[in-house]
Amino acid sequence: MKRQIPSIALIASLLLLVFTGLTPRGGARGQHPRRSAHGRKVSGELVHRINKGRGDELVSVIVRPTEVWNDAIDSAVNSSGATTTHRFRNSKLRVLKLPASAAAALSLRDDVSYVALDKEVRTLGHLSVTTGADAARESDLTAGPVDGTGIGIAVLDSGIDPDHQAFAGATGSRIIVNQDFTGESRTDDPYGHGTHVASIAAGNGLISNGKYRGVAPNANLINLRVLNSDGVGSVSGVLDALDWIISNRATYNIRVVNMSLGMPAVESFEDDPLCLAVRDLVDSGIVVAAAAGNNGKDSAGDKIYGRIHSPGNEPSALTVGASNTFGTDGRNDDTVTTYSSRGPTRSFWEDDAGVRHFDNLIKPDLVAPGNKIVEAESFNNQIVTQNPQLDAGVSNNPQRKMMYLSGTSMATPAVAGTVALMFQANPTLTPNLVKAILMYTAQPLAGFNMLEQGAGQMNAKGAVRLAHLVRSDLNSNTPNGDPLLTISWLPVPRTSIAGQAFNWSRGIELDHTYLTGSNLISKYQRIYGLGNLLSDGVITGDGVITGDGVITGDLTMISDGLVMGSQIMTSNGVITGDGVPFLSIGALLADGAFSDGDILGDGVITGDGVITGDGVITGDLILQAQLAEIYGD
Repeated sequence: MKRQIPSIALIASLLLLVFTGLTPRGGARGQHPRRSAHGRKVSGELVHRINKGRGDELVSVIVRPTEVWNDAIDSAVNSSGATTTHRFRNSKLRVLKLPASAAAALSLRDDVSYVALDKEVRTLGHLSVTTGADAARESDLTAGPVDGTGIGIAVLDSGIDPDHQAFAGATGSRIIVNQDFTGESRTDDPYGHGTHVASIAAGNGLISNGKYRGVAPNANLINLRVLNSDGVGSVSGVLDALDWIISNRATYNIRVVNMSLGMPAVESFEDDPLCLAVRDLVDSGIVVAAAAGNNGKDSAGDKIYGRIHSPGNEPSALTVGASNTFGTDGRNDDTVTTYSSRGPTRSFWEDDAGVRHFDNLIKPDLVAPGNKIVEAESFNNQIVTQNPQLDAGVSNNPQRKMMYLSGTSMATPAVAGTVALMFQANPTLTPNLVKAILMYTAQPLAGFNMLEQGAGQMNAKGAVRLAHLVRSDLNSNTPNGDPLLTISWLPVPRTSIAGQAFNWSRGIELDHTYLTGSNLISKYQRIYGLGNLLSDGVITGDGVITGDGVITGDLTMISDGLVMGSQIMTSNGVITGDGVPFLSIGALLADGAFSDGDILGDGVITGDGVITGDGVITGDLILQAQLAEIYGD
């Protein structure tokens, strides 16, 4: 959707110029590199705060210049009495502290692209067998079994207990980096969330004879502590950690980032600083796994839609919901947890008239086991201290203790660990190809729609198998439609785990629709390349979409022979596209199709960003996340 640059800014914002002395001067108008610029360039939460008479309050904001940070912006910042609290090494963003009214006025400059509030970020709340990770590690690959060796997984969380035996390696600790971005000058885990998350991704299985082994048990862990002793962080702290990754990714071979945290997704992914930073990482070749959130039901227990968290609302992120395995290795009884956040994404941008235009993306991308997961317990942590029933009773040795937690926070590192296995099997994969393979090989869960499960439940065994078959010589010059695999036949789209076989989804979810067809893995698609989105060339594509959904024509980003869906489907558990229509894809594309409280099939759509004086209310955000982590389904 094209967004025109307005001739004048909001009247309310113009009035602010009188009080701040700032004038909208500066460089030439520019455009965000991924979309046309649009009207309001300031967070709606900030405007609301000013409208409530709180314009003199000091706020911390993240400012994005249109092109580069220039002397004219510096002059305007200095004259407003602002303090620059942080500069990033690899980003033109800056964090400022200044009065709310001055921040809004700064957004009127032509050389300022957007001003966002620096908000709070919080945690979101028999694994190796049921995910297929054990089977993947034991697969007879040419290069030998995969266990994550040599792959760096960056864990942005509340820290990692360095003494826990789950992180021991053959020559010492596999936690090879420890950095704090909270200001507390510590990298251990007094809160208890990060240690559990890290062990799901890469716990070694030395405790209880491998019963609680992580998905990639020999991967290296990069501990980037962005959540403090109470499990709370800031956007600027997370941005600083992501900026650090850009600088150090080659040194530590960081191929995947785990973000089991988030905040309400209010601003469109095109403006949200976290989403923009995630896109930069993905464009550089790093997979970012982000938790969908734990707000799939309200305080009364009723199903709700529209509560995907940031940065899970970013299209390039690998957004993960939670499934419930009911403690069994077999997958025939698995479901989506009741608390796992559902799409569509309800982040939005506002035009000059204050009308909201929602992103309405299909999310999550897939689900993974996240209910009552037993993994490493950090020493004397706050979560278990306040909820002693979460200790799993595995050991009395503090270095071997295990605990229960539930939530999309637990599902996300299961996917991150699988990504590490995929990169070990084939280091040349791009993030988009990783994402496509995970969705194509996923298991559709019967009775759940695409806004609940994406393409289905992760299948680590199938994903690693397919990753290994992808050609290693693909690059930006590979013609669209060239063979994707090293074999001339298609692998059987079926996997057996714990003695039970299931079909692959054989499709991929896009921003507002989905594609099916074997050409997704038999032919190279240009959308798999760096710097692209999987949706590129599909909705606004380079060819013709015929009435039966078959994409034909002179396509430059996707090959022919693929079928595009016209309905969000409730799966019958077989393949993508089979089942019962749930919602027209046209509704996702239409502005104003949904409003807060509308009935969407079997639940109510909410989370369209009801702005209050202290931020955004999206239901029992913190309470729901904590209840999910403590009690699960």
